[in-house]
Amino acid sequence: MANPEFEVVADDRPLFLPRKAPVRWGFLLAVTAVIAAAGAAYYVYYLAQQRPLPPVAAPPPVAATQPVPQASVEPPRVEHPIEQAAATAPPVALPALDESDAAAHEMLAALFGGGTFDALFRPQNIVRNVVATIDNLPRKSVAPRIVPINPVPGAFRVAGPDGAVIVGLDNAARYSPYVRAMEAMDSTKLVAIYVRLYPLFQQAYADLGYPSRYFNDRLFEVIDHLLATPDVSGPLALTQPKVLYEYANPALQDLSAGQKILLRMGGENEAKVKAKLRELKRALTRGL
Repeated sequence: MANPEFEVVADDRPLFLPRKAPVRWGFLLAVTAVIAAAGAAYYVYYLAQQRPLPPVAAPPPVAATQPVPQASVEPPRVEHPIEQAAATAPPVALPALDESDAAAHEMLAALFGGGTFDALFRPQNIVRNVVATIDNLPRKSVAPRIVPINPVPGAFRVAGPDGAVIVGLDNAARYSPYVRAMEAMDSTKLVAIYVRLYPLFQQAYADLGYPSRYFNDRLFEVIDHLLATPDVSGPLALTQPKVLYEYANPALQDLSAGQKILLRMGGENEAKVKAKLRELKRALTRGL
């Protein structure tokens, strides 16, 4: 029987699927790192652009001797404002969200290099897929159809005899080119791109069913969640109760989809992604 491959799925099945369904987003955490870092830069600009909330219906009449309560409407609290971002970002005309692929492709291809971008990313629904995938990383599963990253090449590798299977030590090499691209990318330029496109990301997040939440807040939640992934030393043991592999350690098997992806990238790659996350978070805290 072919070695089963890991995959993130949209239901409550285990994290691992047969090899015939290749992984579609091994580099997603690297992209998450750089995109998440840019998110908070647009808070103040977004707040300045949002329309006033609709008036609250008046309360029913009360006796003249009683004070009439006044309705109070407060916008959701912004947790990560960066004042300088809005002041320095020039206003630009943006395409409609459903027509934004060409603009997003042009900007990101210029950042990564056209060949690298085309090798890593799926060209359709870039903004919507990034938003939906990031929102789902802390959950148990992510539907492969929404992931914006092309499949990691090669088959998932295991080692050891039956009954003592571990994740192959050479499996991490499949992710190394993606992590190198992440490390070489200019984070400041990515922040500028994200600031420019942020209204589209916010709209995509509202379309997911969060009209009163800021996508920036979710980005910071996700980045902190990924940084909380446990550092595991030594080989990762697997079990195969049926067709699909699972982590032998119940605590690891219970991790989120995003944290499991970090683990399967290998310890060295995981450390590099986490270092990038911390670097970008520090940059956002200081301001642009």
